[in-house]
Amino acid sequence: MHTDPRAAAPAPAAPHPPDELFGATDLACTVAGRPLWHGLGFSLRAGESLGIAGASGTGKTLLLRTLAGLRPAEHGQIRLAGKRMQEYAMPAYRARVVYLAQRPALPEGRVRDALAAPFALRVHRGQRFEIERARGMLRELGVEAAFLEQSTAELSGGQAQIAALVRALLIDPAVLLLDEPTASLDADRSARVEALLQAWRTHEHPHDGPRGCLWVSHDQAQLARTCTRVLRLEDAP
Repeated sequence: MHTDPRAAAPAPAAPHPPDELFGATDLACTVAGRPLWHGLGFSLRAGESLGIAGASGTGKTLLLRTLAGLRPAEHGQIRLAGKRMQEYAMPAYRARVVYLAQRPALPEGRVRDALAAPFALRVHRGQRFEIERARGMLRELGVEAAFLEQSTAELSGGQAQIAALVRALLIDPAVLLLDEPTASLDADRSARVEALLQAWRTHEHPHDGPRGCLWVSHDQAQLARTCTRVLRLEDAP
């Protein structure tokens, strides 16, 4: 049996701006036969934060999970640093594009153990867990260092969000996909998270490379404060 070699050839990369850090073209999403969006695309440059807005049921979380490689894309193309998602080994891709769920799952044990856990993975060899760096991030968030010794099973929703955020920042991703990252936090702690993330994405370090984020929020004022522009899913084709 002979196969046409052209059938197995990868689709050509879609044109994208030369300074693009992360982007997508012509994405589509259908749930239970109902199309949520199609023809959806964006281009994120280094230092940018793209807000994702839309009413409940418009597929904001589904979009982030698709971009994270946790849900197959029905159509279209996702790019990181000029390469298609399929050109990466998935562990390497997910080390650089990190999804923060609204209700993060943390392993059992102390918070410090949960923060250190990713560094045992092969994809993070060459990196090491720096407890002082974790303490510094917690200070910026107004959290005492004793937090590191708490059991993850006893954390409130807001505390779990803080632990998950610090864990993500410690592994130095290129892109953060943030799903309502301050939904369980009070106004003061939310402001601290916003400031920490702004500093993270706008201060490029030579060994870490460029950074950017996508930020889902129902709070329009928060998106106005934290994002350089906003993609509204109701406006998607």
